[in-house]
Amino acid sequence: MLLVENLGIIGGTGLYKIDDLEIIGEHDINTPFGNPSAAIIEGKFEGSEPLFFLPRHGVDHALLPSEVNYRANIWALKSLSVRRVVSVSATGSLREEIKPGDIALVHQYFDHTRGRREMSFFGRGVVAHISTAQPACPALSDDILDAAKSASLELHKEKTYACVEGPRLGTRAESLFLRQSGCDVVGMTNLPEAFLAREAQMAYCTVAIATDYDCWPEDPDQHAQADEIMSLYFANIEKVKSLVRSLAGVKSSPTPEWISDCLKHSIITPPEKIPKEHEEWLQVLRR
Repeated sequence: MLLVENLGIIGGTGLYKIDDLEIIGEHDINTPFGNPSAAIIEGKFEGSEPLFFLPRHGVDHALLPSEVNYRANIWALKSLSVRRVVSVSATGSLREEIKPGDIALVHQYFDHTRGRREMSFFGRGVVAHISTAQPACPALSDDILDAAKSASLELHKEKTYACVEGPRLGTRAESLFLRQSGCDVVGMTNLPEAFLAREAQMAYCTVAIATDYDCWPEDPDQHAQADEIMSLYFANIEKVKSLVRSLAGVKSSPTPEWISDCLKHSIITPPEKIPKEHEEWLQVLRR
């Protein structure tokens, strides 16, 4: 059976809507895990397949990173047959070559959060252990790179994203630690989002906009400030919107089976022992 691989866009700071998107519908979904950040917008560009858009922090940016209901967001998108998710995120750069205003495609993630977030769909009677050795989907990454080329955009590729708890900006010691640990960009929102997407058997990739050099440089004038972050992000958001338009028009590559069918080998609890109250949400993840 050929699966529909709808594209979902999760918009981070500053991306609360997509211009030129013809709105087809609006989906206000109640999930077994609570309410998503906002209603999911279904739309399309001229000549493209439909896509689904969700602003991570809500349309009025009212949610802190640790307040986002990541499980509800991912489950709601999967319930709409979204199987490919692109996260658009503002990040601090931990590398000289990733300059403010540049765009980076994330390959790996480093979890430096503090356990305040619901990290998994599983538990409460059903156990699964997914592999996150390769957390970004290689097929979707290739599609994003092709879309960037079509849109005449340069992307840094194969970068590592460090996710911190927030909402405060980090100390210089923390910034230096992450930099020395091999991380390339730092943000507050892509975990557990990326791992939940894998539990939902969805392809996932992060398109990161570098807004600053975090605070690892010696010169304090280069340290991140919230107002400057927002100013530079908005100045470069059109790059990402053009990338999304281009990606929506690219024929999608099939998601590898080790992602699209990963629960086949990950759920440990015997099927007959899984509590009935888990059947609804688990059925959606397994689609």
